Amino acid sequence: MREPDAFIKQRPAAAGVLAFGPGPALHLVWLVALALAPIRTVSQDFTLITLDPGHFHAALFQREMLPGIAEEAFVFAPLGPDLTAHLNRVAQFNRRPDHPTHWRLNIYAAPDFEAALLRNPPGQIVVMSGRNRGKIDRIQACVRAGLHVLADKPWIIEPQDLSKLEATLASARAKPVTVYDAMTQRFEIAAILQRALVNDAEVFGRPLTGSTNEPAVSLTSLHYLLKEVSGVPNLRPPWFFDIAEQGEGLTDVGTHLVDMVHWVLFPEQAIEYKREMEVLHARRWPTSLSLADFRHVTGENDFPAALQASVKKGSLDYFCNDTVDYTLRGVHVHLEATWDYAPPPGRQDTEFAVFCGSKSRIEVRQGPDERYRRELYVWPNPGTDSASVRAALNQRIAALQKEWPGLLLAEERGHFRLLIPDALRTSHEEHFALVARQFLQYARNPQALPEWEKANMLAKYYITTRGVELARRSRP
Repeated sequence: MREPDAFIKQRPAAAGVLAFGPGPALHLVWLVALALAPIRTVSQDFTLITLDPGHFHAALFQREMLPGIAEEAFVFAPLGPDLTAHLNRVAQFNRRPDHPTHWRLNIYAAPDFEAALLRNPPGQIVVMSGRNRGKIDRIQACVRAGLHVLADKPWIIEPQDLSKLEATLASARAKPVTVYDAMTQRFEIAAILQRALVNDAEVFGRPLTGSTNEPAVSLTSLHYLLKEVSGVPNLRPPWFFDIAEQGEGLTDVGTHLVDMVHWVLFPEQAIEYKREMEVLHARRWPTSLSLADFRHVTGENDFPAALQASVKKGSLDYFCNDTVDYTLRGVHVHLEATWDYAPPPGRQDTEFAVFCGSKSRIEVRQGPDERYRRELYVWPNPGTDSASVRAALNQRIAALQKEWPGLLLAEERGHFRLLIPDALRTSHEEHFALVARQFLQYARNPQALPEWEKANMLAKYYITTRGVELARRSRP
């Protein structure tokens, strides 16, 4: 494995040092370790390459050392604040006192960063998280170069790119290489347990079909644009507010909502979007940001030129809110992805997932009553024998104890709640390492990636992009 000829390699002595060296173009070496740890002798069959990290998720894939992954990794990106922020995050992982990482980064920050990577890749796995416009083109190019790709959502944000996604998945299968969409919520314990209960006929029954007015499945999420740590804003890049670059709410965070519907309701089943799904209607509306709001959340002095068309009477109309209604194998589904500017005091992001069956309604809630932790509830339907649901729940929980020990059942007024011990809960940040470990299994054996993953990725992005397309045709 050769490295790009233009790379300059140095052994770092201290963290947080930028070194520039001679060469045909500007090259940047970031020194990320307080002192280099001895190189491990464990077999390392993969080397990571991060491409243009524009989102903090890119660094989370390196939050811990991964089995079979070399400590030496590479970053190809334009020189700018996105790259600097990424390097600082990885440096923090290396410097933390508990379980520090040992990454040694080589940085290529010349203008031709993408072409240089493809010309002579110094590794086998490319990690992508950042700007969403054009992401599918980069994934395609990496597949053609014989590289595995672990990419954060979303892969596409416009309906005309669905054919590119389909072609990319087919090319990856033929190579073979593994391309994997980072669906982190599949590793959240409340979602895992909800899936188990929805697919227990004695607890849930059969899925109801519902209607447009009363959908059988409903998932909603509310996020906030302004996040503060110790009173200091966690700044977002200005391009985050460009829907042509970032996508709208449904095409961005909405990918998780769609994935959860399919993953919970029809586990490990391939969904054919052309004949098993129909998008009924959709709606969009903006969140308005004053110039003061925009300055506070980005650190910029003014709205950039790319956003001027969306500035009305001195405020930015950021179209980040969407709803979509569709049917999946006859089941009516309602999704809503929304963003507000800042949370009221004491409030945090919220999410709700409701699945209605012939025997019970199974809900995951993450709201103020749950102290913003995901909790799982089972509501027996009117006319259903609660005692039989309780017995079925106890039987299912007993079976789940082997993998998820410590689960308990609490009976509350009119419903049941699964008590999930803290030992089983993992953080949003920890989910990225779990996704990476799953991906590595498939990277070592691309043929092991289930066929339903390809079909359901197409189905997922059909809903998100078609939903936004339909919403744009409707009145706000």
